[in-house]
Amino acid sequence: MTEFHEDESLEPSDEGKSKSQIKREMDALQEMGRRLLTLKPDQLSKLELTDKLRLALAEAPRHTARGALKRHMSFVGKLVRDQDTDAIQTYLDLIDSSTKEHAQHFHQMERWRDRLLTGRADELELFIIAYPAADRQQIRHLVRQATKEAEQNKAPAASRKLFKMIRQLVDSAKGL
Repeated sequence: MTEFHEDESLEPSDEGKSKSQIKREMDALQEMGRRLLTLKPDQLSKLELTDKLRLALAEAPRHTARGALKRHMSFVGKLVRDQDTDAIQTYLDLIDSSTKEHAQHFHQMERWRDRLLTGRADELELFIIAYPAADRQQIRHLVRQATKEAEQNKAPAASRKLFKMIRQLVDSAKGL
């Protein structure tokens, strides 16, 4: 008679999932770890990661042998499992220029710039309400300067400065 023992290696959330599904999820976590490796230190510092994962990410470049790197990436994937993967994925999507989320984020900033360049006071008020850290006078100055540059058919330097300021405000508000 064959006895069946419950596999203790499965987590409670893994019950009912096929081995293929568990493998796909682990591969996705390893891919997230690979994407984390490409981030700069200041970008990594904006994420809430455990010290063990930060250490593992810092050690990854030291592994040059293919097998060692593969084992280390499996370890990183295991550590990523203990993180808030939704927050990490959202952050990675916002900074990856090939994703839909990044495009939407960028278009939102462009729309704010275009709305502010209309020169209407209510648009400026809406922006100040949305981003209280904004400098009202500097925005007004850049809008006037951009309008003047457009009338004189000059390069849109002030418009670019305005966009840069908007980008800093929006990114800091989103924690980027």
